[in-house]
Amino acid sequence: MKLAIHGATGRMGRTVARLSHAAGNVQIVGAVARADDEDQGKDLGSLAGVGNLGVVVGADVSSALLGADVVIDFSLAPAVAQLAALAAKNGVALVTGTTNLDDAALAALDKAATKVPVLWARNMSLGVQVLAELVAQALTRLGPSFDAEVLEIHHRKKVDAPSGTALRLADAIREVRPASLYNFGREGDAGARTTEEVGVMALRGGDVVGDHTVFLLGNGERIELTHRASNRDLFAHGALTAARFLVGKKPGRYTIADVLAAT
Repeated sequence: MKLAIHGATGRMGRTVARLSHAAGNVQIVGAVARADDEDQGKDLGSLAGVGNLGVVVGADVSSALLGADVVIDFSLAPAVAQLAALAAKNGVALVTGTTNLDDAALAALDKAATKVPVLWARNMSLGVQVLAELVAQALTRLGPSFDAEVLEIHHRKKVDAPSGTALRLADAIREVRPASLYNFGREGDAGARTTEEVGVMALRGGDVVGDHTVFLLGNGERIELTHRASNRDLFAHGALTAARFLVGKKPGRYTIADVLAAT
């Protein structure tokens, strides 16, 4: 698999590079970072701690995509629309784990998917996908008498809240209960919880990679479904698994559920 990495100098980009090198059957052909990134012009392998790979970090997305089968993106939301357009133009499959995408970026992914296979996931963990499926199954079985709430914990440096994964799990609740309304904080005289309400709460501190719990709260009992990430490698492993899955696929939008179904 010939791979380009977009957002290559970030923590996830470097992790994807390191694990790709370790896999032995992945050839990194391009690496992209912001034009003002201090690591511009450096060898990606050196940045990832695996020695010189002969792949220099650049700012030109089109050049990085040349010869690639697929591009893995862990960057910033404003960069995704351009990447999607260029991936489609160059016939390169796209895997993106970038969160907080606006309507324009999502529309760009849809447009790219008419030309190339595209997979966007707020969380690349296969375990989180299974958790979302369990949440939907549990709510279907338990019925409307159980309330559902989501709690996530991340390290002190995480800038967005709630996490994309928390929103993914809230969406799993909404799939079963379409009338669900998200509540991102309660304070003061907030009133009694409504039937449609789904609390989505964020805690920050320490070096927590990512903990997510869905609470299903009934009368006299509750169920807690939890996923805990112990290191960031799992997200990179998930992205690489998704990339391998996309190679050779027809144009269209794909999900982590599709990846799981094929493994």
